[in-house]
Amino acid sequence: MMRDYPQRKGKGLRPFFCVTTCRALGGEESESLLTAACIELFQNWILIHDDIEDSSELRRGEPTLHRKYDEGLAINAGDALHARMWGFLLRNRKLLGEERTLRILEEFSRMVNETTEGQHMELVWVVENKWKLNESDYLEMVSRKTSWYTVTSPCRLGAIVAGAGEEELRKLLEFGTKLGMAFQIQDDALNLVGDAEKYGKESSDDILEGKRTLILLRLLEVAERGEREKVLKIMGKSRNRRTAEDVRYVISFLVQFWMFASPVAYPSSLVPERWRWLYGLNPMAGVIDGFRWAITGRGHAPGLLLLASASAVALVLLGGLFFFNRMETTIADRV
Repeated sequence: MMRDYPQRKGKGLRPFFCVTTCRALGGEESESLLTAACIELFQNWILIHDDIEDSSELRRGEPTLHRKYDEGLAINAGDALHARMWGFLLRNRKLLGEERTLRILEEFSRMVNETTEGQHMELVWVVENKWKLNESDYLEMVSRKTSWYTVTSPCRLGAIVAGAGEEELRKLLEFGTKLGMAFQIQDDALNLVGDAEKYGKESSDDILEGKRTLILLRLLEVAERGEREKVLKIMGKSRNRRTAEDVRYVISFLVQFWMFASPVAYPSSLVPERWRWLYGLNPMAGVIDGFRWAITGRGHAPGLLLLASASAVALVLLGGLFFFNRMETTIADRV
């Protein structure tokens, strides 16, 4: 059971960020692989728990672990992967020495804390049926729940392996926070309109789970009173009482008010101009120089400075898929 999620095909985005940042700052790729594999283990054990907390049905195109087996067994498998993660991280002592290993452990600890705090915020909103929320509330939640473990810590961990100082880590905090927010907003949109087979999760699962997305919050701001009350009544139901008709109504309402356009375009404003070179690159060509230039100001500045962070995220995902084939065996073997 511990091997189940790690062996399912994923994007490999997080280990890709770790290794790429390490190389960009002059580190050896081989020194970053163990840490990168542990990031993927983190991703997998926390998804097992997240799927239970959200009552999700699908993960990467297959039944979630608690649906495939049993909830108690799934929780235990997640706990076991969590423990293995810390054990493998300690092996960095022989490879990197005590100082860098301790810094990596500290960054992992912060990543776990930030992610679970963000998850707590979102779960409380659902449990307490809280809807008096705004854009700032949403961005605070995703900056913790998504940004830290998707972009910020993977990049910072790669930098630590390379021996980077606090100034480089500070720049990566800003970058990771904003690109992580953009990633989550795009993911929210895909959940509503994406192909479930390609997306790997249930279509409209966020509506079934009652999640407070930026798209939905924007809808509630412009809806007339009667329509707003109907949407809130639907979203206030428990998951097992929310019907397919309810979901269709909310989606049709989103389409009626053209709510996809604003939030999908919105992430571009979150990405600082010097990071917009990501758009238009081949999956690997130029990425290392681009990271080095954006973090340190040294090297050749990429020539293509376009907006559209959505395309930037898609590009990085391609890089992650390219890299994940190399990571997959390493991760499975370590479990």
